[in-house]
Amino acid sequence: MLKIYTDTDTDMTPALAAEYGYTLISMPYSIDAKTTYPYVDFDSFDAHAFYDTLRGGVLPTTSAISKEQYINYFIRDFVAGNDILYVHFSRAMTNTFDAMDQAVATLKKKYPGTRFEEIDTKGITTLSYAIVREVGDLVKAGKTLDQVLEWARTEVDKFAMYFFADDLKFFRRSGRVSGLAATMGTLIGVRPLIYMSEEGKMVSIGTAKGRAKALDFLVDKVGELGEDIAAHRICIGHSDAPEIAHEVGRMIEEKYGKQQIVYVDVNPTAGSHCGPNGVGVCFHAMHR
Repeated sequence: MLKIYTDTDTDMTPALAAEYGYTLISMPYSIDAKTTYPYVDFDSFDAHAFYDTLRGGVLPTTSAISKEQYINYFIRDFVAGNDILYVHFSRAMTNTFDAMDQAVATLKKKYPGTRFEEIDTKGITTLSYAIVREVGDLVKAGKTLDQVLEWARTEVDKFAMYFFADDLKFFRRSGRVSGLAATMGTLIGVRPLIYMSEEGKMVSIGTAKGRAKALDFLVDKVGELGEDIAAHRICIGHSDAPEIAHEVGRMIEEKYGKQQIVYVDVNPTAGSHCGPNGVGVCFHAMHR
């Protein structure tokens, strides 16, 4: 039997994970030395309350989970001999998967008959969300593990994600964006523009003067790179900026026609790095 896993850094909620049959691995964040595990320490994510805390000056930190925690997640399916597929956020953005590799190696020695595979979405938050849902659709449609892996070999790099940040102090603190000039975003009204590369990293690609131009940039990217966009979800993620996110959705449909648009709250662990008022668009593309 195939068992599928994902993590909270992909913006999946327990309800949606259950709909697809995913086991959800919780990725923690810490505020004032208190570590919180999403959907373990709380049942639902209050995005507005969380991002208001950040607006008040709080700068959360994030951390990897341990080898032992990974073992606790996976051991039941190793014991049962189930095939395991873990669809996760980018390896290039964390060292947590070193602990996972150690956990899997330990479990395979004890339970050598279990197959463990992974799909690196080469993204985080909304980009990962789009791919996790596509994989879930394939599994629900009865595709085999090998068929899903074959799909991922070409399709993972065909989900593009472009977004803008409203306040760069969060990204500067985490150091998660390459090519980010120290002065970028300090001028009033300047919005840094960022995308997820094929290496699974966040890369700064310029700025937009004012929010309106930032939104135009996102919408134009859908037309410039989009491939068969109507056959796939367009996922618009935001860190407590629902009005702006819906404005992007309206602009996309005005320009490209009716679409399958999904609005996604950026999870608190990833949101600890991007801060409030960010908006991004993930869509099926010719390339990233």
